[in-house]
Amino acid sequence: MRYVVIVAFCVLLQSCVAQSKSRLIDASQETITKEVFDYYLYFPENYEADSDEKFPLLLFLHGGGESGDSLIAVKRNGPPKLIARGKQFPFLILAPQNPHKRKWWNTQALIQLLDTIVTEHKVDPKRVYLTGLSRGGGAAWEMVVQYPKRFAALAVVCGMTPLPYASWIDKKMPIWVFHGEEDKSIPISESQTMVDRLLSMGYDVKFTKYPGVGHDSWIQAYNTEELYDWFAEQSRKD
Repeated sequence: MRYVVIVAFCVLLQSCVAQSKSRLIDASQETITKEVFDYYLYFPENYEADSDEKFPLLLFLHGGGESGDSLIAVKRNGPPKLIARGKQFPFLILAPQNPHKRKWWNTQALIQLLDTIVTEHKVDPKRVYLTGLSRGGGAAWEMVVQYPKRFAALAVVCGMTPLPYASWIDKKMPIWVFHGEEDKSIPISESQTMVDRLLSMGYDVKFTKYPGVGHDSWIQAYNTEELYDWFAEQSRKD
């Protein structure tokens, strides 16, 4: 009897398998991603006095260490740090905070924030600049790949690079890259390979290397006064 039961079960199982078939269906679903950014927005001294003038804007993306829910952390590095110390700039500076400590920047949400700021303030859309350090540098590279016609100039400090998509970047947009030669977090080879690829394709790229400097090359980079003069000279050449 036990043998008969086993045979009957095997026959039944084989029958079920034979009747089952794989399927491929067509479907679609709309998804909604919501992001909340806290941010600093700096206005130059003559912003209110020149009522009809439109100003350049610099979008600054911080590194992973400043991510989270305490906006004051954004003042640790880059232009926000310099502003807190009293430095004045000739353009608006938008410095949002990535609310996620262990997530990449949401670049799609960033471009929406940028659009809102440009629309609601006296910003010249042909003079929007982009810079970022470390994780924010990687996001800056990503943004010029995905939105190649949006920015007049790019400066990246020790950021990961989208090497396979280098050719997607607008060839008319000048680029300045900074990196410490002793960087153990994101090796200088990351920037060197990207710069070499861009130069081989005829891009306008400057590369500043800091001998003996590790991952915090942003200290020297953002204290480079020439960087801000360079930004101020750029305008979209569409």
